[in-house]
Amino acid sequence: MKNILIIGAGKSSSALIKYLLGKSNEENLFLTIGDISTVNATKLINNHKNAEAIILDVFDKNQRETQIKKADLVISMLPARFHIEVAKDCITNDKHMVTASYISKEMKELDSLAKEKGLVFMNEIGLDPGLDHMSAMHIIHRLKERKAKLLLFESFTGGLVAPESDNNLWNYKFTWNPRNVVLAGQGGAAMFIQEGTYKYIPYHKLFRRTEFLKVNEIGNFEAYANRDSLKYRTVYGLENIPTMYRGTIRKVGFSRAWNIFVQLGMTDDTYTIEDSENMTYRDFVNLFLAYSPSDSVELKLRSYLKIDQDDVMWAKLVELDLFNPKKTIGLKNATPAQMLQKILEDSWTLQENDKDMIVMQHLFGYEINGEKRQIESSLVVLGENQTYTAMAKTVGLPVGIAALKILKGEIKTPGVQLPITKEVYAPILKELENYGIKFTEKEVPYLGYNPNNVIG
Repeated sequence: MKNILIIGAGKSSSALIKYLLGKSNEENLFLTIGDISTVNATKLINNHKNAEAIILDVFDKNQRETQIKKADLVISMLPARFHIEVAKDCITNDKHMVTASYISKEMKELDSLAKEKGLVFMNEIGLDPGLDHMSAMHIIHRLKERKAKLLLFESFTGGLVAPESDNNLWNYKFTWNPRNVVLAGQGGAAMFIQEGTYKYIPYHKLFRRTEFLKVNEIGNFEAYANRDSLKYRTVYGLENIPTMYRGTIRKVGFSRAWNIFVQLGMTDDTYTIEDSENMTYRDFVNLFLAYSPSDSVELKLRSYLKIDQDDVMWAKLVELDLFNPKKTIGLKNATPAQMLQKILEDSWTLQENDKDMIVMQHLFGYEINGEKRQIESSLVVLGENQTYTAMAKTVGLPVGIAALKILKGEIKTPGVQLPITKEVYAPILKELENYGIKFTEKEVPYLGYNPNNVIG
């Protein structure tokens, strides 16, 4: 029997656990799911004979290493910053490892050791990063085989709320870690290249420089630039491509409204607020506005942001209950970003029967025999409910499929890697189609970089 240790049983683990349990009899698997609490894992296992839930504190070295020694492969579903200690134990104990997170500098430094020991350390094998890499490389390799010259690559991904559960003015609900949503775009300028010209967007301008896009028949969207698109020229073998842009999808109008929080300073995570636990939502808003002995918080905010009372932007703020004088934050020594997250979770948490939606689109501009063409490749996935979300499905299934193929020796190239080789992406993409995760492609007129699609 092959033993898989899954560390972390959060929101993205439901589809992963369901997939591996579904394969457990056929593939002779046993799952050990370790987390700081067994509540969610126990629920997901649902008394299955081929799994157990255990308390596992990832910071307890003895406990962590004891469990890793028992496993044939370790899947870390922890936040990215916690992977490295698990990875070091996997090196020490000769265990394969899979994560859905970006490869950190510390993880990359383990590459030579993993290769020496013949260990596969597969990273960036979730949704974004993950499905974006695999689906992009599938087409890039195909175009290169046809001797095409790549002129443009744009890639967009968004975790959104499904149309039938879209019942707020922001057209948005949390489908993954809310903290990551609140802090999105921070830590440096967004960098990309368009028509051979390097572009940089600082954080305070990021949400006013968006691109418009239309995905299949489901509607119009906007996208703001991801932090560093330039590094993917090397990753994807597109060093000389004139246009390379990666962005995050939202419904039209979201970014303009979110920019209010950025300009006020509510997304700052670098300092804590005195007496934050006793502050009301209204007090929180007032922190960022000038003192006035007579003007209300509402009036000061509208004046500062130059928003009319009948503007939908104002309605979006009111909908969040930002001006409630009775609701308290309840978080001690919290940063502005943590306080904002608490307020947003009141309105944007998926309810039990809510459905989310994943949208991904790639644009490939290329030239063959002097003729310029463009491919549009799109993916739309709907979730089932609050537990089995589209986000969990598109993150967890690639992780689970990769883990099983590593155990079976079908993915065997060792080292710290991401899924950009045909050995990895081809069989995974093929199997994902059985679960409704399938890209649709169509040829469209070559547009190149269209400045009319950009605002700000």
